[in-house]
Amino acid sequence: MTRRSILSGLVALGITLSMSAIARAQDAAAFYKGKTVHFVVGLGVGGGFDAYARMIAPYLAQELGANVVVDNLPGAGGLLALNQIYTGQADGLRLLIVNGTPAGLGQLIEQDNIRYDLAKFDHLGVISAYPWIWVASNQSGVKSIADALQPGRKIRWGGTGPSDGPADGAAITCEALKIDCQTILGYRSSGEITLAMERGELDSLYISDSSAANYTQAGQVIPVASMARVRSALLPNVPTVYEQAKLTPEQEWWFDFRANLNDLGRILVTSPGTPPERLAFLRDAVRRSLSNPALIAEGEKTQRFVAYQAPEKAVEITRKVLTAVTPEQKKRIREAVFGR
Repeated sequence: MTRRSILSGLVALGITLSMSAIARAQDAAAFYKGKTVHFVVGLGVGGGFDAYARMIAPYLAQELGANVVVDNLPGAGGLLALNQIYTGQADGLRLLIVNGTPAGLGQLIEQDNIRYDLAKFDHLGVISAYPWIWVASNQSGVKSIADALQPGRKIRWGGTGPSDGPADGAAITCEALKIDCQTILGYRSSGEITLAMERGELDSLYISDSSAANYTQAGQVIPVASMARVRSALLPNVPTVYEQAKLTPEQEWWFDFRANLNDLGRILVTSPGTPPERLAFLRDAVRRSLSNPALIAEGEKTQRFVAYQAPEKAVEITRKVLTAVTPEQKKRIREAVFGR
């Protein structure tokens, strides 16, 4: 066989493969055309994740050529939705916006009733990752870490479930700083918790910086501290917990562990086992949606920031977090979050 015939064969093979890829993409586009895609939120209406889903849905609908509707499926701090999507039909018609921090934590400490493996979802990309903020009610008398450490002080926190983000963040904060705390669960969203704080039912909330900035701007809460080694770009005048308190190595370990979980951010996933050509089309639609300048500008106006990261990055971060602690550390985290 001559060199020319080999090259001709390779070119022909390349053209065939390219045409096959185009055909598969066209099939996937045809599948989504006019269908209804359910954008699931594992929390109630009115919180930060619900706001993100409703902001993104129209852009994703345009890219998919489908109708995208937001479905709220609250329960156990997002656990119900995670389990349903993980074990659901792998048809690419249900997406889930995941709070990666509590989802990763719940799996890491082997929370009861978990039926998912975060690393084995079909990942679609990261919407954004962010630091978390401790905010307090205007009536609580807490404006700084020093206020919270006053003798006789008891702080009431709110959450949806024990490892939902707000509740486990509160548990770790109270464990690290040895604060007398009570965490009240059962709220459907951060919005509900904030309203409870305004009514005087709760004192504090552990929340993402974008939601904290929104609630602060509205005068509903007072930001106490950024719970990481860096300040939030949205709340640059709020000092970190490291700046406000002289922490022991033990306390630093607790806060570093919780901050590392934050790198998981807001993740988009669908059920594992989605047909490859459909998954590729869906991932491309998500990438184009989250990179759309109009969506990014809309998010900036409402402080719902979008900073897309590829699905491969989401899986890499997830695997890193899930293998980051020793069995003994895992036991201590479990005791802090669940009291056992």
